[in-house]
Amino acid sequence: MAREAGLDLVEVSPNERPPVCRIMDYGKHKYDQKKRQKQQHHHENVMKEIRLRPKTDDHDRKIKIDKASEFVKAGHKVQFTMLFRGRERAHQDLAMLSFNEILVFFGEAVKVERPVKMEGRRMTMVVAPAKK
Repeated sequence: MAREAGLDLVEVSPNERPPVCRIMDYGKHKYDQKKRQKQQHHHENVMKEIRLRPKTDDHDRKIKIDKASEFVKAGHKVQFTMLFRGRERAHQDLAMLSFNEILVFFGEAVKVERPVKMEGRRMTMVVAPAKK
């Protein structure tokens, strides 16, 4: 029957008595299995981003840091990005103070995966949850 239909005879459950077989396209079946397996492991390595400016107020920065701590508790990496405009680039020391304040807030809960680095008009730092 499988040859007449141009399909394959696939043994689905070999441990059953009697063994269960199905007439299907085996290549399509394997493709669907791989697709399902990839969808299960899709959300492993997620990076979240928190954007700041040198003029960001203390209270607003605190709110963003609290949101970042939620991301870290969920097991995500967090990239802090400090955006500079115009003459703000001359005040990189303020950005460094802000990043140091962030690291002091997290303490031992995070490890710095990528240290503070200036890239054009932005300064970035990536932290990841510390292993327990």
